[in-house]
Amino acid sequence: MYIKQVSVFLENAAGRLFSALKVLKAENINIVSLSLADTSDYGMLRMIVDDSEKAKEALKAAGMSAHLTDVCAIKLPHTVGSLQDVLLKVADAGINIEYMYALSTKDENACIVIKPTDSAECKETLKGLNLDYITQEDIKNF
Repeated sequence: MYIKQVSVFLENAAGRLFSALKVLKAENINIVSLSLADTSDYGMLRMIVDDSEKAKEALKAAGMSAHLTDVCAIKLPHTVGSLQDVLLKVADAGINIEYMYALSTKDENACIVIKPTDSAECKETLKGLNLDYITQEDIKNF
């Protein structure tokens, strides 16, 4: 149910994102999805890649602050309300979603990546929805 996300703290300066992506390219690591959020001083780059451990180590070797986080990647049908159904179930259980972003797949479904505050409770809460999830193995085939 959970996959590894690579999170990287970047100085909010020209060329820092390029530098991080250059490291991954040099290691032949495929980026499946990414999200970049910023403040005035730094940015948080979150990525789903085909080899998260290798990416983390390569970024650290290049002097960047990188770590792995467990996130949930959920397949959703392209139908009105499918995302709201998931979010309602999570909200009714009192679970907060810290962040969320889209994930591109070869599949006809939409896919979201979520980081809940309580991963175990979120997993239990979503059991009844019969959702399909993206696995770490799936990512290697994108």
